[in-house]
Amino acid sequence: MSGDFREDSLKNVKRQREAWEQGTLKQALDRFKINKSPNEFYTPLDIHDFDFLEKVGFPGEYPFTAGTYASSVPGSGPVTGGYHIGGGGGLVRAGRYSGYGTAEDTREYYQREIARGRKGGPNVAFDLPTQIGLDSDDFQARGEVGRTGVAFDTLADFEVLYEPFKGDTDLDKIASNWTINAPTIVILAAYIALAEERGLDLAKLKGTLQNDILKEYVARGTYIFPPRQSLRLFRDTVVYCNENLPNLNPVSISGYHMREAGASRVQALAFTMCNAIAYVQVGVDAGLDVDSFIGRFSFNTLGGGMEVLKEICARRASRRMWARIVKDRFGSKNPRSQILREAGGFLTGAWNCTTQRPMNNLTRAVIGGFAGALAGYIPSAEPPYDEPLGLGWSIEAQQLAEDAAKILHYEAKLSQVQDPLAGSYFFESMTDQIEKEAWELIGKVDSMGGSVAAIDNGFMQRAVAESAHQYQRKLENKEELVVGVNAFTGPQEIEVLPNRAIPYPYDVNKRAKAEDLQVAKLTQIRKKRDNTRVKKALKVVEEVSLDENVNVLPATIESVKAYATIGEICAVLRKTLGEYSTFGSI
Repeated sequence: MSGDFREDSLKNVKRQREAWEQGTLKQALDRFKINKSPNEFYTPLDIHDFDFLEKVGFPGEYPFTAGTYASSVPGSGPVTGGYHIGGGGGLVRAGRYSGYGTAEDTREYYQREIARGRKGGPNVAFDLPTQIGLDSDDFQARGEVGRTGVAFDTLADFEVLYEPFKGDTDLDKIASNWTINAPTIVILAAYIALAEERGLDLAKLKGTLQNDILKEYVARGTYIFPPRQSLRLFRDTVVYCNENLPNLNPVSISGYHMREAGASRVQALAFTMCNAIAYVQVGVDAGLDVDSFIGRFSFNTLGGGMEVLKEICARRASRRMWARIVKDRFGSKNPRSQILREAGGFLTGAWNCTTQRPMNNLTRAVIGGFAGALAGYIPSAEPPYDEPLGLGWSIEAQQLAEDAAKILHYEAKLSQVQDPLAGSYFFESMTDQIEKEAWELIGKVDSMGGSVAAIDNGFMQRAVAESAHQYQRKLENKEELVVGVNAFTGPQEIEVLPNRAIPYPYDVNKRAKAEDLQVAKLTQIRKKRDNTRVKKALKVVEEVSLDENVNVLPATIESVKAYATIGEICAVLRKTLGEYSTFGSI
């Protein structure tokens, strides 16, 4: 289409739109006695400067708006939500995101899942004391041991946890995920120590560490050390993995947790990119070539909400933004390094689920899976509807989630067309708008000196808190409606309850005993281990951590091999690196 012809066409659309607004639309609004239409309508005027190759391109090619892969073969990938949709639709991991009570409890769960035909490695959730580097017998850990995940104190816990994974499913043949941030270096050290204990080649180990410490200061709060010192430990894991574990992903950058804390769609996208920029810069400053390590940086979704049309646009924008950041800011030469590797075939997430009328969460998850397919992912109807009731989904809920994903893929055939909404006036306009707003916010953070500075001065925290406050007020004022929570709750509504006859993966009655069992086991380990060796190993950790030019991980591995506890190792690092609180470092 020639430029003159297009301009004439746009002028005609503009005239017709003005006539429509003053005529047909105004008559409809007058009839309903409202001043503004609740519906939006987009035209070519909203994408006046649209250039397909610049803004969209082809799947698997820069700027990756249309998708990160040229084609996805059912059964071989990509993997979303823990599943391969193709083939037999089997679960990739032996357990979903899971961790229960003691290592022995979680081991039993993995054994049951493997017996059910589940293959692959675990996706480990840790309890709160582990997440903040406390031992199970610490007085601050009382009442929390084994509750939000599995308790981890020493290498002995990994020895038990990974008992089901031997022989044909040994550590060098599976991929593990660990949702851990502040004490990542200890968890990684334990996995390395276990692999070496089994005589395995570290270069063959696969897995993903969350290791996204910066978002902890903004959202979840499970931090230990000050931000700059935490990035030093992050550097040590990235450098060590780059040299010794080339198949292990050293970070999974999570915008989702910021969204859970109340961040808006744009905030979650922008702050996630800011944190990712900080992590890449750490690697570059350590002397690594960007293309040597950035291909193993992954993203653990970028938020998600029930307003799925805009969520689709945000995902498209995120792929384009990351490609430009990696190529333009960091000078990547390898197109494969510019791919945003994201786990997320769903666009809603657990924070949209409700404890009230939980069966409705299945509908929410299916909508999210449908939107995920339109955003360029293989659909995944996650989470199971009963996730708000506790970590330990029922077998019924798991089956329904799996079947919903298969229906979206095989029956609705949503994966047959890549980026089917490309070129839509609304989707291209909204993708541009979200990207523009996110870049503006990134610019503000850059002007402050980056993520660490924006955390130190409280900018990110205040922004998220204000967004959370605004959303809460909208819920209270019913500007935002959540079915069964602040709307449609009258006596005429029918309460549909989950089937309680179907078992959960973990017997919740064991939780009361988990703490006593874990503390007793830890007491025995302290008695049996060579405490002289422990002291010497911890002394080395102290010495090397004082020298910022030395990698702490090798000394941490030796401490773990001596059965030093996570609390003991983190206590040494608290002493040398400092400890962070919302009132500043102490």
